[in-house]
Amino acid sequence: MKAIAVSDRAAGVAGLSFTDLPHPEAASNDVVVRVHAASFIFNELEWPDTWTDRAGRDRTPSVPGHDLSGVVVELGYGTTGLSIGQRVFGLTDWSRNGSLAEYIAVEARNLAPLPIDIDHTVAASLPISGLTAWQGLFDHGRLTAGQTVLIHGVGGAVGSTAVQLAREAGARVIGTGRNADRDRANELGVHTFLDLNSEKLENAGDVDLVFDVIGGAILARSAALVRAGGALVTVAEPPQVKPQDGRALFFVVEADRSQLAEIAARVRDGRLKPAVGAVLPLAEAPAAFTPGKRIPGKTILRVVED
Repeated sequence: MKAIAVSDRAAGVAGLSFTDLPHPEAASNDVVVRVHAASFIFNELEWPDTWTDRAGRDRTPSVPGHDLSGVVVELGYGTTGLSIGQRVFGLTDWSRNGSLAEYIAVEARNLAPLPIDIDHTVAASLPISGLTAWQGLFDHGRLTAGQTVLIHGVGGAVGSTAVQLAREAGARVIGTGRNADRDRANELGVHTFLDLNSEKLENAGDVDLVFDVIGGAILARSAALVRAGGALVTVAEPPQVKPQDGRALFFVVEADRSQLAEIAARVRDGRLKPAVGAVLPLAEAPAAFTPGKRIPGKTILRVVED
């Protein structure tokens, strides 16, 4: 099969190549998916799990990418809940080969059925962004109607998804970003937008929840904004500064079939508008990883035309 792979950790993005790899085999409780569309995180090559398996052993050549949408073509021993020919989407394991390939072996529990009226390109933009926003706001942040949430990075895929989910939940939303993100933030329905380059973060006032995807100084300064009993939740790095009277936590997104189904339902009825950016053929993935001017939204690699 064709895939995007990297073997030299020191080479970074320059080591990515469009190459031939063996067809994956389905282990117990796995499925093999014919990938139709996939996506990735730009700094994946910096993650230790990109290079090793769960036991810490080298697993190069490694295939990056963890968002996927496609069709089940093979079932592993004991696999239940999915069937051959079923459309699926989901989040692959961090320590196994990823989705930038024609085929991928993935645990069945990491996938959810994909409704026929959601295109694979759209579906591939949803797993990491949707699950990260959902888990950050509700599982870890415990956001409820009437509360105020400060969401950093609303111009990105995770931030824009979080704004829509928080608004639907009945929360007041303060969003941050760059001035170029202001119009998009207003379209999404933020109640207040702060340009981090020209406005004081402290202008946000006290909030019940800070949901951060930026880290660094912004994360540290955000702790003082959390009111008593609130929470500071981040996916960027473990918080070094914590709220005086509240929770602070860092989390890594996990696959969840029921949450994927909730996200898909919201896409179907228009409550959630995914942030799809550039759509490129799989062979152009190495160039898509290269730093430079990026189109807003998730970059999607099309592997099969619907």
